[in-house]
Amino acid sequence: MLGWIRQQATGARSVFFVCTGALLCGAAGQLQGRRATTHWASFHLLPYFGAIPVNERVVVDGNWVFAAGVTAGIDGALRLAAELRGEAAAQTIQLHMVYAPEPPFNSGTPETAPAPILAEARQAVRRITTQREATARRIGIRLGIHVGDSAAE
Repeated sequence: MLGWIRQQATGARSVFFVCTGALLCGAAGQLQGRRATTHWASFHLLPYFGAIPVNERVVVDGNWVFAAGVTAGIDGALRLAAELRGEAAAQTIQLHMVYAPEPPFNSGTPETAPAPILAEARQAVRRITTQREATARRIGIRLGIHVGDSAAE
């Protein structure tokens, strides 16, 4: 699968990863020196792949687009549509989707979520996050990227 990602990315007009898909891109060796984002629970793993972490919903680095999570994926897709087909096309897509977010709560990021909600969410993903950290460390070493323990905190 990692070879397929590398092959598809080579010469692609655009490359788009949503959420922790960025970690797959990193495991394929495609993030070195690239600005990127991913889901908040895995954001700290980006340096293991040589990425430059950017804490934004959507990060565009050349023809690469990274979206931090599922709903950010819609934002990223609209940005990509605008790049490929123009703003009018992207706005038409947005209209057809009735995409006018009005979240009922302001807890969509670690910075805005109430402390007890964030703590509960971190606990819920602790096991998979620990597994991802171990994998990211192994891949980073294989890629020749050495990150201090502070990156995993």
